[in-house]
Amino acid sequence: MCRHEPACPTAHAADHDTAAALARHDDQGWVLLCNGVVLFDDTGELLPDGGVVAPHRPVPASAAA
Repeated sequence: MCRHEPACPTAHAADHDTAAALARHDDQGWVLLCNGVVLFDDTGELLPDGGVVAPHRPVPASAAA
């Protein structure tokens, strides 16, 4: 899917969310990456095979204590 040189990371690579953006819909809260991953504003992700990555927002230090 990716035609960049060097190629963007695959959808299942650890750094898959660093791929180039193909489409942005900030008004709807999502970005389509060139590896087929859809990133959502809440930090959740939809993988091209239908897999889901749950939101993984950092926990504020005050809430962790």
